[in-house]
Amino acid sequence: MKNLKNLKLEYLFALLLFFTVNSCDEDIEIEVTSAFASDLVLSTPEQLELLLLSTYNSTDSWGMNKQNWWGRRFNIEIASFEAKFNFNNLDLARERAGWTAGNAGLFNNKWGQLWTYVREANLFLELAQDSQAMEQDPDAVNQLIAEMRFLRANLYTKLLKYYGGVPILTRTYALDDDFDIPRNTYEECVDFIVSELDAAAALLPETRPDAELGRATSMAALAVKSRTLLYAASDLHDPALAPQTSNKELYTYSNANKWQDAANAAKAVIDMVGGRDLITTPSATAYQSLFLTPNQDMIFVRPYGGSLFDYGTDANTLWDKTQSPRGFDGWGLSTPTHNYVLEYNMADGTTTSDAGYDPLDPYTGREMRFYANINYQGAEFRGRAIDYSLAADTPNAALDGADSESLALDFGNFRHWSRTGYHIRKFQDEGIPITGISAKRPYILYRLAEIYLNYAEAQAELGNDAEARIYLNKVSSRALQPDITAGGTELLEAIKRERRVELAFEGHNFFDERRWMNEPHLGMDIIGLLWTKHPDLSVTSTEYTVATRPWTDSRMYYLPIPQSEIDRSTLVQNDGY
Repeated sequence: MKNLKNLKLEYLFALLLFFTVNSCDEDIEIEVTSAFASDLVLSTPEQLELLLLSTYNSTDSWGMNKQNWWGRRFNIEIASFEAKFNFNNLDLARERAGWTAGNAGLFNNKWGQLWTYVREANLFLELAQDSQAMEQDPDAVNQLIAEMRFLRANLYTKLLKYYGGVPILTRTYALDDDFDIPRNTYEECVDFIVSELDAAAALLPETRPDAELGRATSMAALAVKSRTLLYAASDLHDPALAPQTSNKELYTYSNANKWQDAANAAKAVIDMVGGRDLITTPSATAYQSLFLTPNQDMIFVRPYGGSLFDYGTDANTLWDKTQSPRGFDGWGLSTPTHNYVLEYNMADGTTTSDAGYDPLDPYTGREMRFYANINYQGAEFRGRAIDYSLAADTPNAALDGADSESLALDFGNFRHWSRTGYHIRKFQDEGIPITGISAKRPYILYRLAEIYLNYAEAQAELGNDAEARIYLNKVSSRALQPDITAGGTELLEAIKRERRVELAFEGHNFFDERRWMNEPHLGMDIIGLLWTKHPDLSVTSTEYTVATRPWTDSRMYYLPIPQSEIDRSTLVQNDGY
């Protein structure tokens, strides 16, 4: 009979082969042979490192669900205040139909995917501890162990955000073990994550050479800690505010020092960079370029090379193709809502609720990030102006805009027209063909601007408005906005607006609006603009309701645990499911 260690090795080899074949990160190369000898795989730090690297596929990327054809081509912005899924007005994330224990749309596989990587991490940690490599070079192997503990902690942050408290598993299980493991409390999960990140940060390097872009650092570990503690301190997890009616310990955080802890965690990262200013961006083009190549403001990213797309050789999995308008042969899958676009200020710092905003001329005089992040009617993009308008009378190929839903046009799929009147511009490299690859364009996981906003929010919650404004304005003024002077509740609202705009389409808003319990941004009429072209070639717009997202109860603050998991265990299902 094979011993348990050999069984673990065989399982890990299978995982390594699977994740390597499905990997699309050229910067983290893994060579897999058809057969492994356990002595060889665990004999040196270099060999052990190969087992570690596949787990980097657990980090987020351009697609929200790689196991689904649609889900490879956009992210969770489609289920947030920021945007909606556009093609045929489908409800792929079920934010309109609602989640059930049997069907959470494109989120269905999330539970299984995350736990698969947790098990992979636990296997690695067990094998590395007693390996020949550890005997040969304990310092090198302990750093690899710290790297894997970082990745496992990052996985737990995602499980916690999506599901609340989950079982804390730190070892693998044999066939005769008891698999009926209860969920830990939310607070226990936070404490575990923070402890793991602190331990990892103590051993990880502060920086990496360019050749190791995307590998964990001590700063990355502290950045994950900052986000974790900020989320834990938020209203959604306050025992007095949490909306659940049962098992509240799975969702609440009662630490009396929660906001100070969140501030301290962010400040630890800030101190590592000396509280320096962010990279300057004198124009919208300069700001847009921030997201196309690695730079010093990026703390942890998923790297990409120059020959593979987000999903292997599938050219339709990078955002140049999936988010461009119809007339450029784009698919325009995640279309920003007009509700969200109104969050972008005017250039002078006033809002779209103030007199300086003209709804008849909505795109003149807006702040820099509007022009960098959003494609809109009349925007210059890839050599021409975007045109969503339809002729006022009948379909007219001579007048209908190239990016409209017109059936009179003989190019592009009319189903890819934008129902909201917007497309995402951020992250697009307009210097390459629409199906090209922008070498080294990273997917950003953590960056310095987020840390400054984390710190500002925590300090504002503590009543330290002056300190909060310093770091809020480091972000806002980089975008050429005037300094924010507000205090109290008005300051907190300014910080929230800044997060919506600065961190646009980076996977934050889905969680931010939930942790703030901002239900008007969770359930709403999604507003779009329809553009009409008149015989004199002038265009006018009309607001209309594209779709309605109901928010009827609190269960959709969290995903349901899949019913199949509930049926085979005594796991407690999330509230409301």
